[in-house]
Amino acid sequence: MSMARQAEPAVTLPPAPGPKQSDGRTVRRPPALRLLARPEVGVFLGAVAVVVFFLFAAPPVRDGSSMANILYQSSVIGIMALPVALLMIGGEFDLSAGVAVVTSALTASMLSYQLTLNVWMGVIVALVVSLGIGAFNGWMLVRTGLPSFLVTLGTFLILQGVNLAVTKLVTGNVATDSISDMDGFDQAKALFASGFDVAGVQVKITVVWWLVFAALATWVLLRTKYGNWIFAVGGNKDSARAVGVPVTFTKISLFMLVGFGAWFVGMHNLFSFNTVQSGEGVGQELIYIAAAVIGGCLLTGGYGSAIGPVFGAFMFGMVQQGIVYAGWNPDWFKAFLGVMLLGAVLINLWVQRTATRR
Repeated sequence: MSMARQAEPAVTLPPAPGPKQSDGRTVRRPPALRLLARPEVGVFLGAVAVVVFFLFAAPPVRDGSSMANILYQSSVIGIMALPVALLMIGGEFDLSAGVAVVTSALTASMLSYQLTLNVWMGVIVALVVSLGIGAFNGWMLVRTGLPSFLVTLGTFLILQGVNLAVTKLVTGNVATDSISDMDGFDQAKALFASGFDVAGVQVKITVVWWLVFAALATWVLLRTKYGNWIFAVGGNKDSARAVGVPVTFTKISLFMLVGFGAWFVGMHNLFSFNTVQSGEGVGQELIYIAAAVIGGCLLTGGYGSAIGPVFGAFMFGMVQQGIVYAGWNPDWFKAFLGVMLLGAVLINLWVQRTATRR
């Protein structure tokens, strides 16, 4: 026969003092890891390394005029890399960005010259055309559900053919006529392609515009509702739509921002050289995308910054001009770009894994 034992009341002892337990979601990571989580940190370190390298490998880089030229080359890339980066954060990319720059410049040049109009009329019409191209890309994307690769590849081929065919039809040549003596040219040149002296060094106005656009893009991404929409649609558009994010508006407007960037760079090219070669622009879209990727933007969307592409574009400008100042064969430029792109992707992958490791 078994005897039943009377249960004794349980006594709850106070927990022993020690470190507070956490489920891992509220752990405060060390400052170094939080810093590594920033998408622009890797490219900043890379840019510093490239600058130091060329300061020793190419002594002419140390001259103020050489650095101004490097900044100019970087700014022309960087102005376009900024909207391309925002588009990539939103989960898409645009293969037509390079030829769209030429389309914008051709529109302004031929319209002004052939119709004998003030060049500002051509500038305004070119803006409308560029925004229209961006809106078309965005509309096709959201209406058909096709990948942005296919949509913008089609636009790329269309614009490339139209640029060449229309220019030959209108001018009888592959380049437009010079508009340097037309009304409004000087005022437009002052806005898009002028320069100013800083300590005796000529600095292009595009450098200023580049930094202004970068500051504006950073403010939009980090301080506005629209910036939250960009990250949301790039992370998961279905979830974003479920919480009320206007996915269609955000996607189309991002493509239109790329169109605005193409217009601005196109106007700079036009008023810098007075004429436009209709076959140019092919391949530039890859440089814009690469600058954004090197700057920390992911091809999968939902991650990136506006500061990172600034450093990415600067690295491009430094390498492009540094090779020349070092007296090396400029054919190595594309090889350097490939190495930088692969290196940036690997560094970004390592940074993300390190920063998110618990």
